[in-house]
Amino acid sequence: MTDQVSMPRSPWIDAEMEGLVGAVDHLTSSAERELRKDPGVERTGALLGPVKVVHAYWLAGMSCDGCTVAVTGATAPSVEDLLLGRIPGVPRVVLHHPVTSVESGEEFMRNYELAAEGNLNAPYVIIWEGSIPNEALAEETGGYWCAMGSETVPKPIPTVNWLKRMAPGAAAVIAIGTCATWGGIPAAYGNPTGSMSVMDFLGEDYLSALGLPVINVPGCSPVVDNFTETVNAVLLFLNGLGPLPEFDELGRPAWLFKETVHQQCVRGGYYEEGIFAHEYGQKECLVEIGCWGPVVQCNITKRGAINHVGGCMNTGGVCIGCTMPGFPDRFAPFYKRSPGAGLSSTASRTTGSFIRPLRRLTMQFQNREPLWDRDGHVPSGWGQVPEPGPLKKVTHFFYEKLQFQNAEIPGRTKPEEKYKHGYEVPGARPGQTGAAPTHSGMSPKRPKKGS
Repeated sequence: MTDQVSMPRSPWIDAEMEGLVGAVDHLTSSAERELRKDPGVERTGALLGPVKVVHAYWLAGMSCDGCTVAVTGATAPSVEDLLLGRIPGVPRVVLHHPVTSVESGEEFMRNYELAAEGNLNAPYVIIWEGSIPNEALAEETGGYWCAMGSETVPKPIPTVNWLKRMAPGAAAVIAIGTCATWGGIPAAYGNPTGSMSVMDFLGEDYLSALGLPVINVPGCSPVVDNFTETVNAVLLFLNGLGPLPEFDELGRPAWLFKETVHQQCVRGGYYEEGIFAHEYGQKECLVEIGCWGPVVQCNITKRGAINHVGGCMNTGGVCIGCTMPGFPDRFAPFYKRSPGAGLSSTASRTTGSFIRPLRRLTMQFQNREPLWDRDGHVPSGWGQVPEPGPLKKVTHFFYEKLQFQNAEIPGRTKPEEKYKHGYEVPGARPGQTGAAPTHSGMSPKRPKKGS
């Protein structure tokens, strides 16, 4: 067996990377490396505003790490845009994440210690993923629920202790995902952890160093662009280059969670006409098989899951209310028609039974060329559809009466039209371009002889 030959790394590549990011000393924490930098000389013209760098400290409680995984797929803006400082006016973000950070051990924990001690040269935000457990319950048996780092004993430090120490000095605290915003699945009825949301833990009087309450971006997992867009807006405000983002009464970005799933759903037209799916895989409205979309505030049907692609209802799944504070308990049992859906869908079927045939009737006439009606036949290989019967023609006659009420029929119906300053438009004879078309039950007004 021959030895595998590998080419040595080009010194030009190393020099180019060092020119972009600077020499990296992996034996120190990234926060300490930032202390030795002059962020004002980086990306001149791009990093506008007084704040050039912001540290983002990611903490996790009772979590499946699904929010972390989802955020890597963000595109508008992307995580790379934020980390590299590619967005004008938005400070470059230095991310301290227990999964993605290069350093480990004491060097990694030093990042958090510097923030808790107030020894950073830049503001910082806290991003919390997962619900917050009641560590007092675990301490009764000498254990803990979630921890990161250890003291000299050594004794694991509960992650919530870092939140307690760092939250007062944070420019903002952002809860990502339903577990962090409302408690989510770890806080469901019967859980042994006593889990709660970030805002419940910090209390109603909490305000960040910038005067912001906890910012909530719910979802299980959230629409990732909702999160990065919110971070982007908060950083612009922090830099004095944007207004304070508008939040609703639950601390959610109001412009992202104002409307319901149903109002933006691609299947909403079926609901209006009273047409419902009865099994998964059908294209109609999903309310009858357990969709909670009409009462859930989320924009996933409009924005998609990642890069405007996917999304529960877009791909055939029902909405189970994962962005709402009542999830999961108030939406159980899943995949069963809600009591309200039975009433609303019955009303929709009733109105739809009248509206749907009327729309199909209008569609039938609008799918016919005016030429076909004028000549009495279809001079084409296509369009060989049954001609509307007498009842439909009478119905459509009155429909067009209403359609053109207080309006002129398309085309020229006058022998001539004169305007000020002597400008004159000659009349058009029926059959010529510009002449009024003949509608069912209607015919253009023709000029009298000699006029």
